[in-house]
Amino acid sequence: AEAFAPLDLVDAGETLHLTPAQPRFEDYFIATLKGTDRHADEQRAIELQQHRRPAGDGDVITADNLVRRFGSFVAVDRVSFRVRSGEIFGLLGANGAGKTTTFRMLCGLLPISSGHGTVAGLNLRTAAAAARARIGYMAQRFSLYGNLTVLQNLRFFSSAYGLRGARRNRQIDWALATFSLEPYAATDSQTLALGYKQRLALAVALMHEPEVLFLDEPTSGVDPLARREFWTQINSLADQGVTVLVTTHFMEEAEYCDRLVIMAEGRVLAEGTPEAMKARSTGAGQGEPTMEEAFISLLETNGQGGQA
Repeated sequence: AEAFAPLDLVDAGETLHLTPAQPRFEDYFIATLKGTDRHADEQRAIELQQHRRPAGDGDVITADNLVRRFGSFVAVDRVSFRVRSGEIFGLLGANGAGKTTTFRMLCGLLPISSGHGTVAGLNLRTAAAAARARIGYMAQRFSLYGNLTVLQNLRFFSSAYGLRGARRNRQIDWALATFSLEPYAATDSQTLALGYKQRLALAVALMHEPEVLFLDEPTSGVDPLARREFWTQINSLADQGVTVLVTTHFMEEAEYCDRLVIMAEGRVLAEGTPEAMKARSTGAGQGEPTMEEAFISLLETNGQGGQA
């Protein structure tokens, strides 16, 4: 098979390092759907796996010993991490690992039992409402108004975000064009295909140009092509300086993150880049381990094999 050599590109005086990535079965599946050849899709795989511009130095999201209790049950137990400006940061774990509870505390939807969390410099225990105004939020399930058209949803939520006049009209036009929703502007949202519901939900989350984007299992239930297109958009947003916190249980999606934490039973088992996670994997077999193999190995090493 034809191989691609590593490349160094210079963009605005900054060197970007591109490393070849072995195409996955999903890459070939998408190539078939799109009618592209193997060579073109291998190149696409490299583009999606390239190292983006480095994240900024400032911490946009902080979690310091976060705890969340429900009665006597501790759902999140002293979780700590930091997310830098322009970084895509993932919370990875099986169902019941505590990632969604951690996520909801950090986007101000769930009170913190103890510990300290900040978003955009705002303390979540004392200024949760102000913090929520600085973020975009996309829920796992489609949570917009299904009986409203695409355009009506955009108009409603742009007003809810406080957009007025020319800026409101500009952002609505931007959302329709950027997410290819113009042909569906007069379509009831509940009748959209799942991939287009996802586009609309992301468009709404970005209407007010937030500096932080929270994504809760954003590609659950969508097809591989829609998932790939979604992550292309997320990478573009991060390159523009938007900080992204995402929860996922898709192992291949974890590789799109700059850094991530792996959680089990409410605690952080590991934190680092996807490459570092795979490098520390044991018992992954021949060759480079997949993210799934690294995840299972880490759970087994920490006595959490039953969680996988």
